[in-house]
Amino acid sequence: MKLGFTAFRAVVGATMFAHGAQKLFGWFGGPGLEGMAGAFDSMGLKPGKRSALAAGVSEAGGGVLLATGFLTPLGSAATIGVQSQAIRTVHGPKGFFNTEGGFEYNLTLIAAAVALADHGPGPISLDRALGTERRGTAWALAALAAGLAGPKLLERLGAREASAPEAPAPAPQNGAGGPVAQEPVGSIH
Repeated sequence: MKLGFTAFRAVVGATMFAHGAQKLFGWFGGPGLEGMAGAFDSMGLKPGKRSALAAGVSEAGGGVLLATGFLTPLGSAATIGVQSQAIRTVHGPKGFFNTEGGFEYNLTLIAAAVALADHGPGPISLDRALGTERRGTAWALAALAAGLAGPKLLERLGAREASAPEAPAPAPQNGAGGPVAQEPVGSIH
């Protein structure tokens, strides 16, 4: 069972890392950070660059934590957060089945992350080797709660930034340091 569970944890973690690397670095045929930022902006996840960075770091970082079995509940929470956001913003409206773009894959990853937080990383893990293993129902529920709350918190922070007034741009200056005369908007030369 040690080998089977280790393989399960490593595959889930490696899958999450690969998705994050697509977003952050453009690896494995992904769009990279700028491409993902544009996609997130178009989905209403503003600011897109910060949302793409948060998703990519959560996937890549959470994936590394799960694959190595280090700080397993934190890796689970990161996975749950990204997948729950994907369901809310992209896959949920498309129904359950992945063939229609639905959320079955995302839900499976959430279930795997909850199971890993509940069961723990297993005997072949950094958590076990370092004595940092945390597992059980309370840790699984904490990972689930943190994963579900994290994206909502980021959305609220983004909305707060978007509603904050921008500082006015400084007036253009001429070579002598004085203001440049502005032409009325819509004037034709």
